Amino acid sequence: MDFDSVLPDVGSFGLYQKAVICLVLLPALIPCAFHAYSQLFIAANPNHWCHIPELETWANDPVFTDFIKDISIPLELRDGKLRHKQCQMYTRNYTQIREMLLQRTPLNYVKSSIEQTNLTTQCSNGWNYDKSVFSSTVITEWNLVCDKDYYATLALVLFGVGGLIGNYIFGYMQDSWGRRPSFYTYLVIEVTACALSAIAQNFIIWLALRMIVGLTVPAILASPYVLAIELVGPDKRSFCTLISNIAYSIGLVLLSGVVYCVRSWRLLSLAVSIPLLFLLTCFHVLPESPRWLVAIGDYRRAAKIMKKIARVNKKTLPSNYEDILRLKMEKPSQIVTHKQLYGISDLFSTKNIFQKTLIITFIWFANTSVYVGLSYYAPALGGDEIYNFFLAGAVELPTYFVLWPSMHYFGRRWVLCVSMIVGGSACLATFLSQHDKSITLLLYCIGKMGISSAFVVLPLAASELYPTVVRGLGMSFSSVIGMIGPILIPIINHMGSDMMVLPLLIMGALLTLGGVVSLLLPETIGQPLPQTIDDGEMIPIRNFCECFTKQNSKTSKKNLTNVTKPTSLVYETNV
Repeated sequence: MDFDSVLPDVGSFGLYQKAVICLVLLPALIPCAFHAYSQLFIAANPNHWCHIPELETWANDPVFTDFIKDISIPLELRDGKLRHKQCQMYTRNYTQIREMLLQRTPLNYVKSSIEQTNLTTQCSNGWNYDKSVFSSTVITEWNLVCDKDYYATLALVLFGVGGLIGNYIFGYMQDSWGRRPSFYTYLVIEVTACALSAIAQNFIIWLALRMIVGLTVPAILASPYVLAIELVGPDKRSFCTLISNIAYSIGLVLLSGVVYCVRSWRLLSLAVSIPLLFLLTCFHVLPESPRWLVAIGDYRRAAKIMKKIARVNKKTLPSNYEDILRLKMEKPSQIVTHKQLYGISDLFSTKNIFQKTLIITFIWFANTSVYVGLSYYAPALGGDEIYNFFLAGAVELPTYFVLWPSMHYFGRRWVLCVSMIVGGSACLATFLSQHDKSITLLLYCIGKMGISSAFVVLPLAASELYPTVVRGLGMSFSSVIGMIGPILIPIINHMGSDMMVLPLLIMGALLTLGGVVSLLLPETIGQPLPQTIDDGEMIPIRNFCECFTKQNSKTSKKNLTNVTKPTSLVYETNV
């Protein structure tokens, strides 16, 4: 018998699950979006030009700013317009110009008196920064421009490296320590590192602390989702997935509001970390996953939590429920006394699970790369970068209202496929409208809606395909490989400084290919979660010849029902 069959004993989606999900798990997702993307604004690169000490008195005066730029900074063609260069200045006698300005010489006469020259030199006295959007950023504080302009990209790359390492470690922690202790361990690390980064005195210290934050972000995002789907029945898993993504998208929208109000990078670092402190007060409220406890054979703790759920959901359980739960979930012939260790090799132990792991991991890589890439790309679209980021988060919300009925009527596989192909096609189409920023912005929004939809479906489908004993490990393994994308994406976006739509073309091709490959996955709607690897073998992979035929889900479900469910093995994850 599988765990989904015993959930009705306590209520598969009663008051207890609703309270935990709405009051603890969903609020945990909203500020997590802050940490994932706040670095775009903490390390924003505003417009800048060479600082000329002799003209400093007039450089910050709105009346003289344009005049000072015109006489000291050469022009270049950038983004289709003539703009002042950011790293070069004219070689001129600025002391003489200063004397004329002090004598209140008319500006036209000053300009005509300047010796005309095309000789330029690199900025040697620092830079002036446009502070109309941000009063200070990491870039402006430590002058990370011109020959150091790759430092911001490096910071995003190392942030992604931290996420990759953190995901790998967190998968083992989830399946060995449990869902709850793993979540709070990473939460404390995340809040501490982000708060400390606000008082960093140099770029190296700040970079190291941001990498630690990156270490925790994917794990913090995954924990509420995994715990939510393990607390509810099969018919509510898609609902949990949907509202989790809604909460995350709301977090993106709220982040743009926080950035709008807080324009100093140090204060912004505190503003996106302090809200997470309230989650520490929920330690005794957040339960361990009873599904995981049953999978590792800890029936005593599982029964205790199940009784608590039943009491809140107004269900009645017998006093000997632990013994009943044990009898339901295991067969005497399967009881063994030794521990069975599960590791990475078990994700490739059979042809079936190997193929599933390979396909899920590739799609995860494509989705993570494109979702993060498009979110990082929003400020580069031109115009108000805070508004662009707000728009990138807001366009995700309407897609969820379409996804909710779609996942029920069409299943996971087709919705995933269509979402990725539509999003990928929109990104590819930007090549045809690269000189029209309005059309490019529209296609960008369509691409963001497509990838947002795919991001809702993929974790749900993956969690329904990976068996319980390796679910945390499997999803973390796929996430780890997927996190290679956010490492590469900042570099690709940096390359787009010469051709704005180049990153969109690369992301569009990757997303479209992922959509085609997703057709190979089996449909999982309405089927019990596989508990053991043997259960997973009863859900066969598809081939391209079967992609457009209806899967016999009843047969798969029947096969799963006939397979023996969790034994009293103590499951652990190990390398």
